[in-house]
Amino acid sequence: MSLAKLEIFLKAVELGNLSRAAETLNLTQSGVSHAVRSLESEYGFLLLSRNKAGVQLTENGRRVLKYAREILNYNEQLKQEIAAINGLEAGAIRIGTFTSVSIHWLPGIINQFRHEHPRIEISLMEGDYSDIETWIHNGVIDLGFMSLPSSDNLEVIPLKNDRMLCIVPQNHPLTNQSKISYAQLEKEPFIMPSYQCGYDVRQVLEKASVQLNVQFEAGDDHAIVAMVESGLGISVMSELALQGQSRNVSVVELEDCPFRSLVLSLSSIKQASPAAKRFIELTNKWIKSVEQQTR
Repeated sequence: MSLAKLEIFLKAVELGNLSRAAETLNLTQSGVSHAVRSLESEYGFLLLSRNKAGVQLTENGRRVLKYAREILNYNEQLKQEIAAINGLEAGAIRIGTFTSVSIHWLPGIINQFRHEHPRIEISLMEGDYSDIETWIHNGVIDLGFMSLPSSDNLEVIPLKNDRMLCIVPQNHPLTNQSKISYAQLEKEPFIMPSYQCGYDVRQVLEKASVQLNVQFEAGDDHAIVAMVESGLGISVMSELALQGQSRNVSVVELEDCPFRSLVLSLSSIKQASPAAKRFIELTNKWIKSVEQQTR
């Protein structure tokens, strides 16, 4: 069994297309097709079903996918451990992330990480918390940014308590208050974040049993801020998502000062690769440094 063939198989599954897999891996399409057929011949069954739209896992392919990922993950950890023993820093990390972290944290974190560890490659996958948790369980990524609570069988590294804040138009009467009650939220037209981008907001509002007058639903943080700025309603967003966007709206705390707990999640801290451990360490230091600068 060739590790290179397994890598080709996983890339074809990830992209759903042999041509795109070939392009990504700098191989010919015939080379990719041959590698997958060779694996199928070795295993004695089809791994992928082919059609005009691309490729999909067969049921047997789905059964072996997890083990193929584990083999390549352990091989990556072995290579990193050997490099560490030899005094080198090399390897790769696959990270799950969501929009506000991708915009406000990762550019700075990755820039510093590349400066300190130039031989460690980083790849990103963006999704919602459910996506990220599934990717960790399935071995698609090494670790991911999430908000608590997470699955019981994941380990977490706390990063920041991110306040949930109310945003209102600048000339709104509520701007004069130090805090806004949930009862006051019920009296205002409300712009609700969609499920994909607003899980934490919805958790706060559901916990408070608020009966909102929802006028609009939006799936983008910038769109929500723009709608509030235009006087179409008020909303609730995280402090991190509001970063750099609050100049034309007023930000007021909610009565119980709710927050979301941002963490890095992974299957096992002890079994994490050397590169992943270095990323965790640098991320913690970077966030603490930024927090100190903004106080």
